[in-house]
Amino acid sequence: MFLPSNGLKMKIGLVIHGPEVIDSGEAKRVFEKLSCVGKVEARLGGTMGKVAVLDAGLENIIDISRHEKPSACIESLFETSDFVCLLNRGKTIKTGKVFGEMVAVRLREPEIKPLIQIESPASTAGILRSLNKKAGEYGEYLKKLSEILGLPVESPLPLQSSRVQNSVFVDKCSATGKVRVIRKISGVFPGENILVNGIVIGKTFSSEVSITSENGFIVAIEGGEIKEHGLEKLHNYEKRDPIDLEKSWIKSGDLRRSNFSPLQGRKPNVHGKDSVFSSRPNAGRVVIIDHAAEDTFELAANAEFAVTVGDDTTIIAGDILSRLGIPILGITDGDCDRVSCRTEIFPGSIVLRLAAGNDDILGKKLKQELLGGKNSAVLEDIYAFKEDVIKLAEPLIEAVFEY
Repeated sequence: MFLPSNGLKMKIGLVIHGPEVIDSGEAKRVFEKLSCVGKVEARLGGTMGKVAVLDAGLENIIDISRHEKPSACIESLFETSDFVCLLNRGKTIKTGKVFGEMVAVRLREPEIKPLIQIESPASTAGILRSLNKKAGEYGEYLKKLSEILGLPVESPLPLQSSRVQNSVFVDKCSATGKVRVIRKISGVFPGENILVNGIVIGKTFSSEVSITSENGFIVAIEGGEIKEHGLEKLHNYEKRDPIDLEKSWIKSGDLRRSNFSPLQGRKPNVHGKDSVFSSRPNAGRVVIIDHAAEDTFELAANAEFAVTVGDDTTIIAGDILSRLGIPILGITDGDCDRVSCRTEIFPGSIVLRLAAGNDDILGKKLKQELLGGKNSAVLEDIYAFKEDVIKLAEPLIEAVFEY
């Protein structure tokens, strides 16, 4: 057993990243092994990771109540733990290691407690590695973890590896005042979608990819092709909102690559497919999720019904809401980027496919006309609201899908 200097049981912080390490069973096994030698506090960040936790039935041991990035989880656990582990399963060991380094570099005070990465523990190439100098100084932690998890310890690396330092280039032109940011993406395979802050903005055709922004607006993808409609969504259409490319959440490929068994929705399913407007509470909170699928858990809190706008948003949000037992009315136009390998939709939901280019237009219109310009409303008649949405969409509807 790990024993700190005060003789009490060791407190271990465990930050779990991504659905793959949960779907594979690695998260549960690591938690159980660490629990044999200390008191483990496990947290998770990321929307699809939350879904994986629910599917695995691990929500009682892994905290999914927060909406935090791994670096924020680590900083919080530094305050309550003797040491912290980052558990990850990258596409490859190399990309997993780069991810760990990127997380470590983003810590404001990286040396408060030892930080150790557990990378792909079920893989034959799985490793343990120090992510800060503090972990290297506490060699007994690494040695004990190596014995418990059956993983070799990689030689310590500097906190800021050259790979991370060289992944972002920032340049300000003295003549024009333009700020150009070039950000390289690691672990990319040709043919993958490129997501920035949850929105698909392009597709790769190379394993060497970098994104360029000028004054907060993406202008080029080297090694890939831009999806213009995705950039419109990212920059909020005519509002033209800039982004901070250096700090943005960027991912390539599927949001959830692994095989899994989806959880049955927890709200009682008292209806079948014979009716679009099935028997449910006829009053309650209705929310609209408009190209913000990564925030579905938070947006849909205490909701009885959700409208999802966009093809990928409907796939991702609908999949998440199926676990929570919340039906949807999806508004799509066939512009799907296939960011998820599989999806579940809660029975009693309906998805409308509109003429191309109209999902965003209808989304804005129903938000203004039916929800008073807000993202949610408590309605006395959800049935009537759904009828009003369909009536609004009727001239544009090409197909209707019932679940």
